[in-house]
Amino acid sequence: MWQARNVCDEPAMKMTPPDCDLLTIGHSNLEADRFVALLKGAGVTAIADVRSVPFSRWCPWFSGKPLAERLAREGIAYAAFGDALGGRPRDPALYCDGVADYEAMAATAVFRAGLDRVVDATRRHRVCLMCAERAPLDCHRCLLVARAFVGRGLAVGHILADGSIEAHRMTEQRLLALPGGEVDLFRDPAQRLADAYRRRARAIATRVKARLA
Repeated sequence: MWQARNVCDEPAMKMTPPDCDLLTIGHSNLEADRFVALLKGAGVTAIADVRSVPFSRWCPWFSGKPLAERLAREGIAYAAFGDALGGRPRDPALYCDGVADYEAMAATAVFRAGLDRVVDATRRHRVCLMCAERAPLDCHRCLLVARAFVGRGLAVGHILADGSIEAHRMTEQRLLALPGGEVDLFRDPAQRLADAYRRRARAIATRVKARLA
């Protein structure tokens, strides 16, 4: 349930473009006031928390309850989606060689239902997916969740630490430019991008030291 209610397809910019359907942000170690300012600057009216565990030891103001309370005072709704859209699955079948398998996760009914819930919320709110990592390419909110929304035809923008908004297509260009993403003019661009997603996911996804019980 959404708590509290008061109620992009362009390169980095300070304002949310009117055709941007969904935003993302990483809270990192931001001060609470700065975090709220970034949300308001982008016109956000609801946070969809996609952390598997909505808790922060080092920045307790980002733990679920205090965060929801602060956002409510700012007129921003909050809902936890970690059960469906989190990056640390509990099912051992969703790990490959000890690494969370984003492609397998994206194919589950639970994940698809989570996407449906967020899409429904976008009809009433300017929704922003929130996770912990500062940079989009270091986080499953970009490599797994935002990718899935783009696949559904939504325009996604990433709120960066300086307040600018980077269109997901620009984030994908940076993804392709990472080491290991060699340019092959004769290779299918869609396959190159898929491979780049797979490489980056293997680099940053949750790992388990032993087989899950």
